[in-house]
Amino acid sequence: MSKSGSTSKKSKTDGVSAATAKLRLLKKLRCTLKFEKRAWAAGAQLVAGVDEVGRGSLFGPVVAAAVILYQNDDPAYRIRGLRDSKLLPAERREELALLIRQHSIAWAIAAVDSARIDQINIYQASRLAMLHAVQQLAPAASYLLIDAVKLDCELPQQPIIHGDALSASIAAASIIAKVERDRMISAWDPVFPVYGLASNKGYCTPHHLAALREHGPSPLHRQSFSPVWSAPIPQEVLGFMLDEAAPEAVPEDEELEAAIAEA
Repeated sequence: MSKSGSTSKKSKTDGVSAATAKLRLLKKLRCTLKFEKRAWAAGAQLVAGVDEVGRGSLFGPVVAAAVILYQNDDPAYRIRGLRDSKLLPAERREELALLIRQHSIAWAIAAVDSARIDQINIYQASRLAMLHAVQQLAPAASYLLIDAVKLDCELPQQPIIHGDALSASIAAASIIAKVERDRMISAWDPVFPVYGLASNKGYCTPHHLAALREHGPSPLHRQSFSPVWSAPIPQEVLGFMLDEAAPEAVPEDEELEAAIAEA
């Protein structure tokens, strides 16, 4: 679902922004193995959690991960402290990402770049990145737990709203995808220093918006996102896109991601 504009909506009950209200909700949710245990009980041995990060960013790829944490509820190593990557400090994410890579049954990461996002839209690009991550798992998954969406594959699957805050496997996928994407975006900071990518990771922060107004977008910005295509100084190599009315494509979680990036 898309939003137009960048002004935070206010809650009718307490006057807080929608991003703050959602953050409060996520903090209250418990991340457990409840969904995994249901799948194991139904006969699925290799249950993979799947998630993406970077959906609300204005710059660079969307990155997805798939993780098979345990097999048949019999972990050789129990990873504690898994939760939605947005709720974890960067240092803790790095620590958990290392444990996930070392001790999970299987994990895989895939990315879809900004040019492809502009071609097929951010929702479809997110699903494509998730699918590619699932396809790279070895051993292959027998069941998928996915954050909020359904993938175009024959594997049995369960989309879970706020899955990265409720399922340990989805949270694990969220964490390694977030760590990888942060690394990728930070690597571009010396190339495009005016945007502050190392700190905002491409999200819609005041500094990033001001840089877009002053300098225009880089070739790696998502031209189909309103704050990018509406910048007063266009990127010359992508100027052809100004001949057409670009769609609004600011995803639902943009305000939440930007608020966390600014914090």
